[in-house]
Amino acid sequence: AMAAARGLMRAVRVSQFGGPEVLKLQTDVPVPAPGDSQVLIKVHACGVNPVETYIRSGTYSWKPALPYTPGSNVAGVIESVGEHVTAFRRGDRVFTVATVSGGYADYAVAETDGVFPLPDKLDFRQGAAIGTPYFTAYRALFLKGHAKAGETVLVHGASGGVGIAACQMARAYGLKVLGTAGTEEGMNVVLRCGAHQAFNHREANYVDKIKEYTKMQGVDIIVEMLSNVNLATDLHLLSYGGRVIVVGSRGSIEINPRDMMSKESSIIGITRFCETAEQRRECAAAVLSGIECGWLSPVVGSEYPLESVAQAHQDIIHSPGARGKMVLLL
Repeated sequence: AMAAARGLMRAVRVSQFGGPEVLKLQTDVPVPAPGDSQVLIKVHACGVNPVETYIRSGTYSWKPALPYTPGSNVAGVIESVGEHVTAFRRGDRVFTVATVSGGYADYAVAETDGVFPLPDKLDFRQGAAIGTPYFTAYRALFLKGHAKAGETVLVHGASGGVGIAACQMARAYGLKVLGTAGTEEGMNVVLRCGAHQAFNHREANYVDKIKEYTKMQGVDIIVEMLSNVNLATDLHLLSYGGRVIVVGSRGSIEINPRDMMSKESSIIGITRFCETAEQRRECAAAVLSGIECGWLSPVVGSEYPLESVAQAHQDIIHSPGARGKMVLLL
């Protein structure tokens, strides 16, 4: 509180790319000031996304200028607004899909087009679990996957943030939803979040079980979180004209293009860095409608204080299985 009174705050800073140990919590970082079309948010919770670990390591296609503060999905209360901001005012509860100054901090600045009202029915932890997961799931299913009611979708790695979002969204939009997870607990989460059937992807014969469940017809869409492990197998699970939407990958994999030719299937990569303003508005409309209707209900998994951010980055990559969205609590 004394630091904040002096215009200083706690923030995680990355001064060099590398392992989780490069995440340094500093207590004397100046509180940023919002620009004309920006807001300053007092952060209560911030989501941790796998992409943030790739960026931190320096292996991602996009690299921020050093030093920087990670984090794009915060939930909190607006502290102050820029001169041209009319949509928000001090005291509003909000969540973000992006920040300008970084979300692993006591305060964060965000452009208003990435800030949305957080209804009272969701707490700040849940608010921090909305941004990247739900906007990514909508992009994967509908903007790139062209999912239609009545189709079957397999969410491969369904117990994490994006997976849960994809299950809830696909179920709400009338798809038949199958999900995989790596633990019994994760499978239960997947079923509670709208999947008609859950499979354990650590079982040797789980692919056969999926084929059996679909009566050998295959699935129309696969939302894939770990394509460097699963992509070759995914191609065998698709129906004619099916598509794999690659949401996540941690390396390379060899596939046989003939497996695509025989079914005229597609592999489609996505990233939210390519999102247009119009696409973001469409995603936002779907997400806000989902909150209002009640089917969008983020599941929070592991929670960490800001001091344990390095452990959070370690765990999100190496834990045996997710069971909801990982968040930092401030």
